[in-house]
Amino acid sequence: MVVCGDNSLAQRLVRELASVYGQRVTVVLPSLRGGDQGPQIAALVGDPRLAVRAVEAQVPDDAALREAGIEHAAALALTSGDDQLNIHTALRARRINPELRLVIRMFNRTLGRYLEDLLDRTIAARVPGLDQRSVDASTTVLSDADTAAPSLVAAAVVGAGKVIQADGLLLRAKERTIGTAGRRDPLCTLALLPDAPDSDEGDVYTDPEDRDGPVLLPDPQEMEGLSDDRGTVVLEAITRRSDQPGAPLPRVPRLPVGSFFSRRLRASLLGLIAVAVLLAATNWYVTRETPLHSAYVTLLNVMSINDPELDGSTWEQVLQLLGALAGTALLPLLFAVVLESYGTFRQAAALPPPPRGIEKHVVLLGLGKVGTRVLDQLLELGIPVVCIERDDEARGIAVARARRVPTLIADVTEDGVLEEAGIARSRALLALTSDSGTNLEAVLYARQVHPGLRVVMRLFDDEFAATVYRTLRDTYPGAQTRSRSVSALAAPAFAGAMMGRQVLGAIPVGRRVLVFAAVTVAGNRLLEGRTVGEASRPGCWRILALDTSPPERRRADLASLSPDGITYTLTGDLVWRLHDGYVMTAGDRVVVAATRDGLGALLAGEEPRGAGADPSGTDGPGAGSPAPAP
Repeated sequence: MVVCGDNSLAQRLVRELASVYGQRVTVVLPSLRGGDQGPQIAALVGDPRLAVRAVEAQVPDDAALREAGIEHAAALALTSGDDQLNIHTALRARRINPELRLVIRMFNRTLGRYLEDLLDRTIAARVPGLDQRSVDASTTVLSDADTAAPSLVAAAVVGAGKVIQADGLLLRAKERTIGTAGRRDPLCTLALLPDAPDSDEGDVYTDPEDRDGPVLLPDPQEMEGLSDDRGTVVLEAITRRSDQPGAPLPRVPRLPVGSFFSRRLRASLLGLIAVAVLLAATNWYVTRETPLHSAYVTLLNVMSINDPELDGSTWEQVLQLLGALAGTALLPLLFAVVLESYGTFRQAAALPPPPRGIEKHVVLLGLGKVGTRVLDQLLELGIPVVCIERDDEARGIAVARARRVPTLIADVTEDGVLEEAGIARSRALLALTSDSGTNLEAVLYARQVHPGLRVVMRLFDDEFAATVYRTLRDTYPGAQTRSRSVSALAAPAFAGAMMGRQVLGAIPVGRRVLVFAAVTVAGNRLLEGRTVGEASRPGCWRILALDTSPPERRRADLASLSPDGITYTLTGDLVWRLHDGYVMTAGDRVVVAATRDGLGALLAGEEPRGAGADPSGTDGPGAGSPAPAP
C-alpha cells in the first residue's frame, strides 16, 4: 500500500492499514522531521510491530512514486487537501500501473464522480479485454466529511462509535450481556468478552497468541449454558422506528397566505373598495351610462388619470373630486401592502426558532461541511434537531432553511444560546465547528447544565482528543463522551477502499479486529455448494448476509454512499439472518465477518491455519472440529 500525504488523515490511514489490516505501507511525504504529521509518521516507521517505510519527496512525481514501488503496489491513497495535486498524482500513477487501486480524497464531489469514470475508463483503454469486475483496479473518490458522518451520527444517537455501512444500512458493534443481547434483535454475536475487558482507547495491534482477549466469532453451541451475565459483543442495525417517518423535504418555504395582511390593513382595503363601489353606483345613477362604464370612469377618477369634467354636470364634477380624494389614500395603502407582504415573506422564509418545550432532540453545533452531512443523516433518521451556527452564510444554512430545521444564528459562547436551544432537555450535543476551543467550551458548559448529556465533539489534535475524552469520562462517569477528529473517523473508510471494494470496514473488539467483507461465492471451494452452516468457521469467519440483487445490477461497492443520501432501514438487497441450511450457489455474493487471517484464507479458498479439516468430512481426519479463536 502507498499513501501520499503528511496530514492527519495520512497518519491515521497508515496506522489503520499497518495495525488493523497488517499491510506493508509506504508513505510519500515531504519530510519526516517537520510538516504537519512528519514526526508522528516517523514514529510509525520506527515501530518494529509495523511494516511501514517512508519516501521523502516534496512532490509525489514519477520518481517518488517509482521509489515507493508503485509498479507493484496494490493500492494508492492520495490524502492531500489540494484537489488538483491529487488529480495530477492519480493520473501519473494510473499511467505507471493501470491495475492500481486508487483512493482519492476530494472536496468537489461532482468533479470526483467525473474523475472516477475517467480513471476507470483508462483501465479498459490500456488493458484491452480486461473485465473490471474480475480485477479490482477501481477508483474511489471519498470526502472525509461524508465518511466521518455515519460514525458521528451513531455516537450521538446510540452512543456507538464502532459502526460500518453496508447497502445503505448502518451497523454497530454493541457490548451486551448474554441475558440482554436479544432485546434489540441482534444480527449475530461477534465476540465473547473476557472477565476483564480490554480498553478500546489504545492502539489496535492484533496478537494471535493473546489468549486473554475476547473470543471472536464464537460457536453458538459453545455459548449455550454460559452465565447470563457474561459479556458479549453483538452486531445490531441502527434503524428508524416504523412509526417515526423521515423529515419532509419541502421545495419552497410554506407561506402563511392568510397572514399576509394585518387586520387593520384588511379593514382599510375593504373600506377603500366600499367607497369606490359607492362612487361607481352614484356615477351610474347620475350619468345613466352602463354599469361597466361607470365603474371604469370611477377607477380613473380614483387613480387621478381622468380628464377634468369641465363640460360635465355639477354632480359629475363632485363625483370626480370625491374620487380623487379617495385616491389620495390609495398610494400609502398600496405601499403598506407591499411592506407588510415583504415582511411576512421574510418571516416565513427565515429559519424557525426552537419550539417551546422541545425535548429528546439533538443539538448540532456547526453547519459547515461536516455538520451539513450530519444534519442530513439525522433528518433521514427522523430525529429532531436544533442547529446553532455563527455564520448566516454557512454551507448548511440553506439545507436547514429548506427543511425547516430550527436554527439559531448566534455565537454558542454567548450566554443563553445553549439554553435557548433546549440543551437541558436534549438527548445529545454534537459540537462540530472547525474550532476545537469552541467545541470544548460548548461541551463543558453543556455538561454543567445537563451532567448526563451524551456529547460528541470534533477535535483536530488526536492527543488532545484522547486527553479530553479521559478527563470527561472520569469527571462524568455516568455520561457518554466521544471526542474524535474527522480524520480518525474517516481513516477506516479510506483503508477499506484501499483493501478493495469487497471490504466494507473493520470493527475493533478490545484490542482485536473483525473485518467485514463482501465475498463472491463462484469458484470458492469453501463456499460454493456448501450450506451457510457448513461454510462458517467459528473463530475465523461467519456468513452474515446474502446479496439477492441480480449479478448485472449489483453495486460494486456495498459500503459506498448513495448520491442522494442514506436510508437507514432493514430493506434493500441484503438478506440478514440466513438459515444455516441455505445452499450457496455460484451466482451468490455473501457478506462475512472474519478475522484478518480468516478473511485471507477465505478469499484464497484455503482452510485457515489450525481450523481442522473440511466440516463436510471430505478432507480426512479431524473433520467437523471447530476452529479455535486466533
